[in-house]
Amino acid sequence: MPIQPIQLRTEYRDNPLGLDELEPRLFWRLAGKDRSERQSAYRILVSTSLEALAQNIGDCWDSGKTLSGESAHIVYAGAKLQAEGRYYWKVQAWDGEDRASDWSETAFWTMGLLSREAYKGSWIGRKKEPDADMQPSPFLRKAFSAKGKVARATAYATALGLYEFHVNGKKVGDLFAPGFTDYDKRVQVQAYDVTDLLTEGDNAVGAVLGDGWYCGTVGFLGNHVYGERPFFLLQLNLEYADGSKESVVTDASWRTARGPLQYSDMILGETYDAREELTGWDRPGYDDSEWETPDVRSGYNGLLVSMVEPPVRITQTMKPISVRRTEQGTYIYDMGQNMVGWTEVKVRGERGTKITLSHAEMLNPDGTLYLDNLRVAVQQEHYILKGEGEERYEPHFTFHGFRYVELVGYPGEPDLHTIAGKVVHSDTPRTGTLETNDAMVNKLYSNITWGQRGNFLSVPTDCPQRDERLGWTGDAQIFARTASYNMDVSQFFTKFMWDMIDSQQPSGAFTDVAPDAGWIRHKMWNTRLNWFAPDNAGWGDAGVVIPWTLYLMYGDTRILETHYGAMERWVEYLRQTTADLIRPDYANYGDWLSIGADTPNEVLATAYFAYSTKLFSQIAGVLGKLEDEAKYESLFQSIAEAFRKAFVGSDGRIKGETQTVYVLALQFGLLTEELRQLAIGHLTDDIARKGDRLSTGFLGVGYLLPALTDNGRLDVAYGLLTQEEFPSWMYSIKHGATTIWERWDGWTEHNGFQTPTMNSFNHYSLGSVGEWMFRYMGGIEADPARPGFRHAVVRPRPGGRVTSASASYESLYGTIVSEWEKRPDGSFRLRVVVPANATAAVDVPGVRATVDGVAVSGIGDSGDGWAYEGELYGESRFVVGSGEYVFETAPGI
Repeated sequence: MPIQPIQLRTEYRDNPLGLDELEPRLFWRLAGKDRSERQSAYRILVSTSLEALAQNIGDCWDSGKTLSGESAHIVYAGAKLQAEGRYYWKVQAWDGEDRASDWSETAFWTMGLLSREAYKGSWIGRKKEPDADMQPSPFLRKAFSAKGKVARATAYATALGLYEFHVNGKKVGDLFAPGFTDYDKRVQVQAYDVTDLLTEGDNAVGAVLGDGWYCGTVGFLGNHVYGERPFFLLQLNLEYADGSKESVVTDASWRTARGPLQYSDMILGETYDAREELTGWDRPGYDDSEWETPDVRSGYNGLLVSMVEPPVRITQTMKPISVRRTEQGTYIYDMGQNMVGWTEVKVRGERGTKITLSHAEMLNPDGTLYLDNLRVAVQQEHYILKGEGEERYEPHFTFHGFRYVELVGYPGEPDLHTIAGKVVHSDTPRTGTLETNDAMVNKLYSNITWGQRGNFLSVPTDCPQRDERLGWTGDAQIFARTASYNMDVSQFFTKFMWDMIDSQQPSGAFTDVAPDAGWIRHKMWNTRLNWFAPDNAGWGDAGVVIPWTLYLMYGDTRILETHYGAMERWVEYLRQTTADLIRPDYANYGDWLSIGADTPNEVLATAYFAYSTKLFSQIAGVLGKLEDEAKYESLFQSIAEAFRKAFVGSDGRIKGETQTVYVLALQFGLLTEELRQLAIGHLTDDIARKGDRLSTGFLGVGYLLPALTDNGRLDVAYGLLTQEEFPSWMYSIKHGATTIWERWDGWTEHNGFQTPTMNSFNHYSLGSVGEWMFRYMGGIEADPARPGFRHAVVRPRPGGRVTSASASYESLYGTIVSEWEKRPDGSFRLRVVVPANATAAVDVPGVRATVDGVAVSGIGDSGDGWAYEGELYGESRFVVGSGEYVFETAPGI
């Protein structure tokens, strides 16, 4: 059976609407049952007409039979794409024997308005209420008549702030739209196909606005960071069956009023008075004669861009596992999981009754909610009943980080069905699975993924509970590879890179947080912080590390091309602010929250300067910029030499002598071979002196186990992974953690809670060990020479008390599986699955391997879909095509 193209996507998405990319990239996977299935050629047809496409006519683009095995990042190369155009496409593939597949199912994309001039509407809002400390959320509406049968209706909506969009009584779209951007630079526009929601004759559209990141509370930066009140922009383009067109746009003819949302703030919670509900406000025929004329904003100078990030959605509903009544008559629920989102409540009671939902991550020793770590954040909702039977409530423009919920003022006796937890985050689909024989290791992986779910909400936030929730770049770069294994973050980090670009300083420096949201200004006047540099080592370097990670994991060269200049400006900025290539010892974050270790700032900063330079040289090479590749490789070698001269003794000791200085020097390639051997000894000696425990902080922890493994100390790596005494990953798990804590000592048996001013219990950075768990323990690795897992490397490393592991990764080409077991007699079994149109190099621990029960006779031996390349350092190397393979070795690995 020949291969068959399936799962067509455009710009990483299924049938996206409103693109502004004029050369969109096309993706597909291949289904095939035989081993070593591969694509030898493809043909793509793109048309504006389904009828033409059905006749195999590509009136926009017919690629012809193109001899290529590529099935990802195929750049559209047809006729110029038009604003609001709808483009249908399909693909046919040929296998290695030149057999043609059937045509794929049809996919499509639509283009957006493409130019600023195409937006006809005005930004509208509601005037501030002078006596209100917290502003109520404006309701906006517009009634209109469709003059005929609507053949196509597309709404383009966005806001300075947040919005909920409604059409004829139906809520349209996702949560927290249009997402967090630097509103001074750009705002994302969402496109919605609302054809089926409109009728001939009377219709109504409307919106509810939230302050969000625009004018609400943004971390500890306060409110009104970008503006004082929210505004909404809509253009609803109608195409009638007779070919005529018209637009419904936001302007002074709309109507506005306040409603039941007394306030809704991302940090300070929400109050909702159901007695003030505006029943039917988003339907035609509603009497809005008492409503006000909206305030029309004079203009907006930023960019209006197509939505890049994945939408924020409710991805799971959680039921509480217990509830208890307190002496005060309140009820405390345990959700069983530290989560991010909010609580939905069901209630019956008298009109005017007020109930409160309060949220916290932990409990105090006396069983009350631990709220000290929230700082000024208020994780509460207040709901006032209208008194009309069963009422259901959940908030609109706020979210919380919590495990425990206290229900206050509830009329009657609540039970486990009274509330439900809604898990909310950017909808980045799961791509990775990992399970071992060790329950605590499995729990660690679960905690890592829950930490990612809780903190990937439009931007990679640092924590979801206190008054912060900013897009810290250092956290993001150290975790990016782990995140890419766990979930599809292709769009998420593509958008975050634009946040970083918008925040990049004229000097070339990348900022600590993105979007900047006034962070640089805040740091300049807040002398208490004493963090004046905008370029903290390991934070600003995210501007190079994240694009490189997307290249490795998805084969994405466009992100390298798009941001090449910005990355070069960063590296040049670092070079220009050095003394003899040594970065200065200014007051930066260092190896943030390391435990019992003090890594010198200049050592860490110089190491990261070298790393960004090294990666940038490799990026230049990928893009064929050979002069730049040589230039920056030479610069890297010079930095490494300066690093050794300034910080490394002849005995291999590195200034500071912390685990992190050794780890970074080893992983960034800063040492000679002789010094490398000495450094690994010093590193392992330090671990042993500390009782086989780690001391690394945010920047060192992600490289700790890889450095040990790559330098022959897998035993020490597994020992640290499964260490249960403080400080360790397992220590928090022993004490009930269901997410990754911000700090190793967030809570200890001896000292209780750490300082509440900075003590999050859902903070993914220390979970960057997940990268090692996939790449080394699970054994699924990308090949930089053939990125995006077109050619995978499968090399599991068994060790410690982990005797079996099953890892899978959903790549652009399909699912890669590495499933291994080390048996009591020392024999080893490895099951590998490679998707169609991909290959893998498989390293099996041990010699005398069999493949599917067939003994390997010698180097060059080939079988059904595999070839044996020999044995090296106790491992057997195979190269395999697509399919499932089982490798086994005799006892003694």
